[in-house]
Amino acid sequence: MKQKLIQNIFLLSIGFLCPFSVLAQRVATLDECLQMALANNVRMKNAANNQEISRQGSKEAFTKYFPTLSASGGGFIADKGLLQMELGPEMQMSFMKNGVLGGVSASMPLFAGGQIINGNKLAEVNLQVNRLQYNQSENEVKLTTESYYWQVVMLKEKLNTITVVETQLANLLKDVQASVDAGVTTRNDLLQIQLRQNETESSRIQVENALMLSRQVLAQYIGEESGRIDVAFSMDKDLPEHPRELYRTPEASLVLTNEYHLLQQKLKASKLQHRMTVGKYLPTVAIGGGYMYDNLMEKDHPFWMGFATVSVPLSGWWGGSHDIKKQKLQVRNAENQLVDQSELLVIRMQQNWNDLTDAYKQIQIALRSIEQATENLRLNTDYYKAGTCTMNDLLNAQTLFQQSKDRYVESYACYEVKCREYLQTTGR
Repeated sequence: MKQKLIQNIFLLSIGFLCPFSVLAQRVATLDECLQMALANNVRMKNAANNQEISRQGSKEAFTKYFPTLSASGGGFIADKGLLQMELGPEMQMSFMKNGVLGGVSASMPLFAGGQIINGNKLAEVNLQVNRLQYNQSENEVKLTTESYYWQVVMLKEKLNTITVVETQLANLLKDVQASVDAGVTTRNDLLQIQLRQNETESSRIQVENALMLSRQVLAQYIGEESGRIDVAFSMDKDLPEHPRELYRTPEASLVLTNEYHLLQQKLKASKLQHRMTVGKYLPTVAIGGGYMYDNLMEKDHPFWMGFATVSVPLSGWWGGSHDIKKQKLQVRNAENQLVDQSELLVIRMQQNWNDLTDAYKQIQIALRSIEQATENLRLNTDYYKAGTCTMNDLLNAQTLFQQSKDRYVESYACYEVKCREYLQTTGR
């Protein structure tokens, strides 16, 4: 008895906790999902890290303008002097039996073939590239988040449609059951409804599972810690505004896209690499100085010194000439790629615009289909009651009704995603 009481209390506790767990599920709008994704998604974190890496690389390249400092020191002990002098018979002098030497020196390149200047320019280009890649990552995260968001909306709307169909079937089943009991209708009509109910129940299970998984995917992508999220949106069977206000000519949009600027930066980087390659085979000039100390002669000997160096790579020009030609060809490849990819970007903009207008037209068609399918279902319901059509005709009309509503939510979700994609493609 006591054990049974404990079980009842445990089950009752679960019953109280379940509603609270459902209420704990966060409901977010599209804008909230986008903000969370930009703040929490791993891709954005890595993009920010890459920006900081390039920023540190630029600072490192800037230090090459300044002198390099170095310090060295050493000492030795020998069993006899390193220098021996014969002063006469049985007279010798020994020097440098032990000693210490060291110093601090600084050197600064006056000319390095432009490698330092071009290296700093290349670091700045890399910084710009990572900034553009960050923008690209931001766009891709937004597009993916919106795709996941509208996937959840679409599945919720399909679930609502299934609920409407289930209600219609339940009412129809009640009416047909009464007719069968009265002997007016055959049992075959009743079985057809029950079979359609089984199909609808199967569809509900599939949609519910897909909806649960889509919510989990959205929650993981935007960084929702609880792993549970719902979306705040419902479709009212409205037609969105025509996308004509969003149109912009591809030629005007090209220079505003991240992809085009990345191609330009790649070309600039190739030219700088070519200059740095040429600089490797030019003379380098440097000056420097330092403070030295030694006591090799058993006496402190500090002194200052200055120096200048000129280095000319003589034999390196043989292989270097081929290296320079190779880099020059890389520049030509980058120029060709800029022209080719720019043309493809223009084509992509036109294709995305076509996809956007097609998606809008699909919504228009879907709305007409809903209106026609609703009227068709109403007429077939009246015809069946009047005995002028079969149950199969009525169930087919109901299927068309469900399909038209599903097609609308699919078209609407596709339109929203295509709208975001077109705006990003045109640099917005």
